Amino acid sequence: MQKKIIVAGIGPGGEEFITPAALKKIRAAKFLVGGRRALSEFANPAQVTCAITRDLNTPINFIRDNLPQDDIVVMVSGDPGYFSLLDLLRKKFPPEIIEVIPSISAIQLAFAKIALPWHNATLLSFHGRQPKRSDLQFVEGKILGMLTDTEFNSATISKILLDCGWARDSIITVCARLSYPDEKIFTQTLSTAADSEPVANCVLIVRNPETI
Repeated sequence: MQKKIIVAGIGPGGEEFITPAALKKIRAAKFLVGGRRALSEFANPAQVTCAITRDLNTPINFIRDNLPQDDIVVMVSGDPGYFSLLDLLRKKFPPEIIEVIPSISAIQLAFAKIALPWHNATLLSFHGRQPKRSDLQFVEGKILGMLTDTEFNSATISKILLDCGWARDSIITVCARLSYPDEKIFTQTLSTAADSEPVANCVLIVRNPETI
């Protein structure tokens, strides 16, 4: 029987947000792949592990070498279907041997924290990439949900949005360290955020003042 690569979403960070289905697969895994933080939190001494670092060839080779022996469980933060290692895995391995266990993304949790529906939101990522300007351009009633990194943070993205036609009094909510004990969520105007101390590696939600 063909062994599988099981991509298990571990949620935004806090252990209470991981699904029982993902946790069951992680605990039963013989071979476990994940970020160093995830491995330190979930791996047990009996498992053979491989850390995901900037060198993505290492986990890919680990999976390729060990897949003939048993299933490989790959832990990814957030939901696997939203900017995760799943893209690369689909390029390196046949999609039919990949099983995905969905989870809660940081963006989902951010919208939930402010009780704002996200079915009409435009979801973008500045994490290691830059969205098309047309996706950032202001349109009446538009809601943006965005992942950030250290270069594109709350201040730099606010300046970009102001340049894309968003009003200075547009509302931006900064959601940092979601699901952790030191979680921080606050709201300000785009003009204030552009001139404030930047917050990196967070989720930003931007909307018109009337869409609070």
